[in-house]
Amino acid sequence: MPAGQAEILTSRTPAAYHCGVHEVLLAALAGAVVDARPGAGGGTVLVDVEGHGRAAADGTDLSRTVGWFTTVRPQWLDLDGVDLAEASAGGPAAGRLLKAVKQQARATTEDGPGRLPDNTDASGRAHLPSARISFNYMGRFLAAHPRAGTPEPWQLTGEPAIGSSSDPGMPVPHVLEASAVVRDTVDGAALSLTLTWPDRLLDAAVVARLGRAWLDLLDGLAAHTDSPAAGGHTPSDFPLLDLDQDEIEQFEAIADRLNDEAAR
Repeated sequence: MPAGQAEILTSRTPAAYHCGVHEVLLAALAGAVVDARPGAGGGTVLVDVEGHGRAAADGTDLSRTVGWFTTVRPQWLDLDGVDLAEASAGGPAAGRLLKAVKQQARATTEDGPGRLPDNTDASGRAHLPSARISFNYMGRFLAAHPRAGTPEPWQLTGEPAIGSSSDPGMPVPHVLEASAVVRDTVDGAALSLTLTWPDRLLDAAVVARLGRAWLDLLDGLAAHTDSPAAGGHTPSDFPLLDLDQDEIEQFEAIADRLNDEAAR
């Protein structure tokens, strides 16, 4: 991604929509999958979302642990009703896309996709289809400057340092694996997207079309962020209240009107 757009997508867009960078990238990827499907493939996507970090559910102190901690969580994302062409063009649908994915992703429980019926037990979850697509936001890193000399401790030392430690002979768990990483360089944030796939299962032209759609939707989100109408909350931002999206947007409209009146 161009540096200017990368800076918007990694700072201003998450701030406007009260979400993380990974949700911005996931929203555009899910939209791209739906958009790139041949014919009427439906508006739902099942994605295995990989996460990292040391979040101890039982309060265990993990500060002295060593290793790469990984979680993989299946997430059903329903984009029915989202105008993806309008989203790619930077219209209001870009915000609706991000809000929809953010809300659904945050509704996911530790046991599986949040959109499962409440009465679905563990045996029912065992019969869910396996995700054919995975998404992995590697995180944000300080890139080594080519003229900086010896890298400091824990500083990355080159492009191959991220996401390249898998044995080429390992079986792939997904038909398509999408990943993203942000590097802070002397020229600003650098956002890189990667798609990998077994060439016996997917044609390169299909993946190229999906990759183009992913970029277009990220372009649309970056452009939309400059709109005065960009931003807003979702029900997941208010866990102690029983609000739906329409009610939140009504309250936000009232607040905007009051702020405009006060400014006069």
